[in-house]
Amino acid sequence: MTAPVLDIHRILKLLPHRYPILLVDRVLEIEKNQRIKALKNVTINEPFFTGHFPHRPVMPGVLMLEALAQTAALLSFESMGQEPDADTVVYFVGIDGARFKRVVEPGDQLILEATIDRARGGIYKYKTRASVDGETAVEAELMCTMRKVS
Repeated sequence: MTAPVLDIHRILKLLPHRYPILLVDRVLEIEKNQRIKALKNVTINEPFFTGHFPHRPVMPGVLMLEALAQTAALLSFESMGQEPDADTVVYFVGIDGARFKRVVEPGDQLILEATIDRARGGIYKYKTRASVDGETAVEAELMCTMRKVS
């Protein structure tokens, strides 16, 4: 595998998320103000697998959407052209058209893709897709905004 465009150290500088909710391991490709492709290695050690489901571990759909949102946030932060303030976070403001098409299990590599559809009035709209081995697991349109927290 080629070197990541953004490694975990850069991701930790950009996102406020930490274990167990940090859901992006590396960024594979990025075109500022356009698109991003990232990776989440799904392992049996994830804390949610103990309860979802003990007899057949499956990654919760809401966490796949969160991984896509974190990927979109990385695109936004990298596109700004400057380091985000430590108190700047990206919040969900909407999820449209979410469709789950494949289960994600331990051992899968979840490829996370986001494309900026539009940015207006501080609201960013992204077309997103997560896949495993080229097969779509989930797709959705996400709307997010950046805010300072105090």
